Amino acid sequence: SFKVGDRVVHPAHGVGNVVMLDEKKFSGKKRLYYKVDAENCTVWVPVDDSDKLGLRPLTKKANLEHYKEILMGPPEALSEDHRSRQSEISKKLKDGSFKLVCEVVRDLNALSWQDDLNNTDSNYLRKGFDALCQEWAASSGESIAQATREINKILRKSREMYWVEPAVVD
Repeated sequence: SFKVGDRVVHPAHGVGNVVMLDEKKFSGKKRLYYKVDAENCTVWVPVDDSDKLGLRPLTKKANLEHYKEILMGPPEALSEDHRSRQSEISKKLKDGSFKLVCEVVRDLNALSWQDDLNNTDSNYLRKGFDALCQEWAASSGESIAQATREINKILRKSREMYWVEPAVVD
């Protein structure tokens, strides 16, 4: 459970602050809700379903080194079938765990080394990258610009480690 003042992450709306607990009546049922002020919106999350809806604490600064290793780790192959791949990525982003967001960014970034991404994959990469940068910045106490530079540096290093240019056939 969260208390007023806690920094949290909502999978669809990003980093926010719990600003109050309030009883609300929606669909004829009274429930206790967290009021979360995220970057560009306010989200009401039922207290008793907050874990099912993906609300979680902000990643601790001390854990960023672990996530840096995930981003620099070997990319996992994604399904070649577009629908299967998009379903898998969508589930990971909807889950919203920082680990899964790191994996999505790492793996789609690696896929982009081979060829241009289609629009859906590009949108998923942008969404994941934005969420990653936002939370990284909030966790580290850096600006989003600083977090973005750091993550791009990590992804470039990963490419240097794992990308092998395809052989040219004459």
